[in-house]
Parts: sequence; structure tokens; C-alpha cells
Amino acid sequence: MFLLPPETLDDLANQTIAASTKLALLEGAGMGLGGFFTVVPDVGILSAIVVRMLQKLSLLYGFEYATEEEEAVFWLAAASAAGLDLGRDFLEKQAVERLVPRIIERVAVRMGAEVAEKWTARLIPVASGAIGGALNYYFAREWGRRAKRHFRERHLLARAAARRLPAALPHPASPATW
Repeated sequence: MFLLPPETLDDLANQTIAASTKLALLEGAGMGLGGFFTVVPDVGILSAIVVRMLQKLSLLYGFEYATEEEEAVFWLAAASAAGLDLGRDFLEKQAVERLVPRIIERVAVRMGAEVAEKWTARLIPVASGAIGGALNYYFAREWGRRAKRHFRERHLLARAAARRLPAALPHPASPATW
């Protein structure tokens, strides 16, 4: 992904966010018809849509999450998308095994607060389908935009760091060193 122009990645990220927001809209409209009784399943499905979108954006900008350290970076991006400010000193003070649960806890609290605000509109049974769809759409779009901004900044920093690396030295067995 680091070989593609950033503009191409941005276009793909925008498409990923658009697809996720449309899915969130449809899910919110469908679940919203149930009024307040479908809040729990809706929150679970919406959370899955948003986390999957974050995973796609992470991979799109070239950041895997196979190791514990990469997983910590992924959850840091989720925290950034939640609007939490976790600075570098926070990362330096915490071990990876302690970092991820704390970030997940903070993301869950922030997501819970946003979802609680969103679901006050579910008390209106007839309009709750349209309201639920619209609120899910804007919720997913904002999280996607924040995550995209985070991954894009990291991607550009990684590109700049790669350009500063010295050119590779010729292999000792190559004719150029004879």
C-alpha cells in the first residue's frame, strides 16, 4: 500500500467509509422500526460495522494488526476515532499487554456515550426507523473520517521515514564490490 499514491488510498478510504455508512443507515432504519426494544441488537451490529470499517481502513493504509504491538496501534486508532486524546507519553508509560484493555475500555465508554445520545430518539416509535438510520449514518461517517485522518497521518509519516533511509549497499558477493 505504500507504493500507491496517497490520493488513490484516500479515494479507496472514502469508498470504504461510504459503504460502511450506507450499511449503518440501512441497519439503523431496519432496527429503528422496533423502537426502543431493538436498541441492544442495533448497538451490537453498529459496533461490528464500525470496527470492521476501522480494520479495513487500517489495512488500506498499510497497517496490519497481527502482532500485539500492531493490535495496540489499531486500538489507538479506534481511540483517536472516538475523539480520545492518548498522547505518546501515554504509550511510553504503558506496556502493550496493559495498553490494549485500557484503550478498549475508553473507546467503549466514548462509544457508549455517543450511542446513549443517539438512542434517546428511539422513544418515538413511528419516526424511530428514519431517525435510527440517520443517526447510524452520521455516527459511522464521523468515526470513519476520524480514523481515516489518523491512518492517513501515520501513513504519510511512514512514507517520509522510508524516504530518509539511506540507499541499500551492494551485496558483498556482487560484481560491483570486486
